[in-house]
Parts: sequence; C-alpha cells; structure tokens
Amino acid sequence: MKPFKSHALLMLLTSLVVLGCDRNNYTTWNCLSSSGSKSTMVTKKAQMQFQDKQFDYCGSLGERSFFSKVCPANIQDSDFVFTPASGALHSNTQDYQCSAL
Repeated sequence: MKPFKSHALLMLLTSLVVLGCDRNNYTTWNCLSSSGSKSTMVTKKAQMQFQDKQFDYCGSLGERSFFSKVCPANIQDSDFVFTPASGALHSNTQDYQCSAL
C-alpha cells in the first residue's frame, strides 16, 4: 500500500473507533400503571427519566435496581425499584409493568 492510502485508512479506522466509544447507550420503555395510565421511561447510563423527571441510579440488589431524586443511605428506601428482566417498576405510590422498545 502507498503511504497516503495506509495513512488515510488508519485515520478512518481511528475515527470510527472514537465515534463508537462516544455513543450513549440507553433503553426506552413503555410502562403501564396498575391504574391503566401509560408512561415512557428511559434508562441511560446511571439515570432514569420518568414522567418528565430525572432520577439517579442508587445501586442494585440482585436483579433489582434502585433510582431516586436523592439517593438515601439505605437504597431500599429509593423512590423507584426497577427489575429489568421482568419489566416491573415500583414506586411509593404506583406499580408499573414496562416493556422495552
């Protein structure tokens, strides 16, 4: 290969790697409450967006992940408990069944 072509190929591959590393991984979920109302939830990195509010990831116990506006000392006291495998989302006031899009 000529030096110019190999340099151009190297630059292209480097650009693709950098772009691949910069992607945000997120999952969008459709959630149905026990009372029948629909909501959208987005889990992205260490945050959850639900009903136009943002919650921080507080930790996990087994399959359950805990999210809250302000993480409590005991993560089991968080605002939301989410089990991605089953799609179950529980808050202090409502239960939801979520499915990934």
